[in-house]
Amino acid sequence: MELQERLDDVRSRIAAGERQAGRPAGSVQLVAVSKTFEADAIRPAIAAGQRVFGENRVQESQGKWPDLKAEHPDIELHLIGPLQSNKAADAVALFDVIETVDREKIARALAEEMKRQGRTPRLYVQVNTGLEPQKAGIAPDDTPGFISLCRGELGLSIEGLMCIPPAEENPGPHFALLAKLARKCSVEKLSMGMSGDYETAIAFGATSVRVGSAIFGAR
Repeated sequence: MELQERLDDVRSRIAAGERQAGRPAGSVQLVAVSKTFEADAIRPAIAAGQRVFGENRVQESQGKWPDLKAEHPDIELHLIGPLQSNKAADAVALFDVIETVDREKIARALAEEMKRQGRTPRLYVQVNTGLEPQKAGIAPDDTPGFISLCRGELGLSIEGLMCIPPAEENPGPHFALLAKLARKCSVEKLSMGMSGDYETAIAFGATSVRVGSAIFGAR
């Protein structure tokens, strides 16, 4: 399949998932995960009308996205990988959405940079729903307090929650937990679901799904 066909297939599956869940058409945003792919591999997706993309690394993104965003000012770029505090300035300058706010140090660095640059990327808190020691994210029980800190002391507007369920587990309970936390914390957006489980995520209320290999092919 060509990229256009793969992209159309993912879009149709998202639309079907919305219908099956009784949700309005267009209520789930597709974030096309372009990590490791060069600009020339991304341009066909842009030509096919895709405008929302996700990247894992700040430095890699700096090598390809400034030019692509200059060519297509309506592109929305999401950081979906771990963020180090020494990259906070670069992340604030380049990304429109940062989905991986996962500790106080990062939240403080982002607050400082957003004030300094006068730029306000939208922010999501990453939740470690599986309490995996090797994975980033706030523990579910600590999420309400962390969001209160971000909103209160730091003045950050937290728009959404994001999670990556353990690979070997049924993702459904993790998606349900994230949705429950979002309601408890008055958070509107849920970034959950990837190439292997995004249809399940839609059933549990995802407002955006992060799909890479199903669009761009194997890395």
